[in-house]
Amino acid sequence: MRMAYAPYRLKFKEPSGTSRGILHEKLTCLIKIYDEADPKHFGIGEAALFEGLSKEAGAGYEIKLLETLANVALGRATDLTDFPSIQIGLEQAILDFSGGCRGLYYPSGFTRGEESVTINGLVWMGNYREMLGRLEQKIEQGFRCVKLKIGAIDFADELSLLRMVRERFSAETLELRVDANGAFNIGNVFAALKALEPFRLHSIEQPVKAGQPEFMRMVCQVSPIPVALDEELIGVNREEDKRRLLEEISPSYVVLKPSLCGGFSGSEEWIRLASERSIGWWVTSALESNVGLSAIAQWVSTLGVDMPQGLGTGQLFTNNFSSPLELRGERLCFNPELLPVDRNQFANLDWRE
Repeated sequence: MRMAYAPYRLKFKEPSGTSRGILHEKLTCLIKIYDEADPKHFGIGEAALFEGLSKEAGAGYEIKLLETLANVALGRATDLTDFPSIQIGLEQAILDFSGGCRGLYYPSGFTRGEESVTINGLVWMGNYREMLGRLEQKIEQGFRCVKLKIGAIDFADELSLLRMVRERFSAETLELRVDANGAFNIGNVFAALKALEPFRLHSIEQPVKAGQPEFMRMVCQVSPIPVALDEELIGVNREEDKRRLLEEISPSYVVLKPSLCGGFSGSEEWIRLASERSIGWWVTSALESNVGLSAIAQWVSTLGVDMPQGLGTGQLFTNNFSSPLELRGERLCFNPELLPVDRNQFANLDWRE
């Protein structure tokens, strides 16, 4: 077997506000696995590095890719414990190759077009008018669960947005999640949680910055809103460390980004450990291209999920790849008639092997 990788810059249709600033483009990396006797047939995966968020980003990243490439040729395993994006990219490429190089990673009722995955509508960061317009658009599209990023604009404006929504839609009609991305601190987090309480929120993700387990545990204990850990999980890659974190903080939920949380195998370990402790969970994508997004959606469909997931829709980028995923209202669907995924779209990438 052989492996190759190709860096690729995804370009946003419009500047996108995230907790890591305004993004115009995002670097990712495609991975392919093939038999050297038949290189035209290959499995494709995505190592979705997230600069500024991924712990693995840095000078050693391409060295680890080269090490993995060499080990695949030699038939040796590579320790990717601290390189979750490479782990998931390699997992995807192997699954695709094993499935006939068709873009089929986890065959199921979802990939046969018989089932769908319900997702939340995400309202990106922006000024008040922008967020209001995006929120109304999500509701008009039929989303019954909407997540808003908070902590980026004036908090009073964010409260006004939530108040407007609740005046029109009850908690029974529309589920609201908020994601603070660590925006609050010891001086304002408890007042913020109290101000948010009347809006009957499903949860608040990462109210304070990661890396403060004692403080986060206290926030979880006193918060009137269920707390979900997100960035807190990134870089915690060994089972004993995952167990320790969950027991020390005891959150209501964990939010899993497979590209940042150990790939499919590492995320399944998080799910098992959380479930053993009666901690809820859901899965979120992390600005992957359609390659990684399709694989993650297929995997999620096999997990027996019963709540809206945080998956993207593949509509953010001008230079995305083709995909069998389709959005129908709040449901992410798979169109089997769009298989096999066109391999020609990967032909002219800067493959390194």
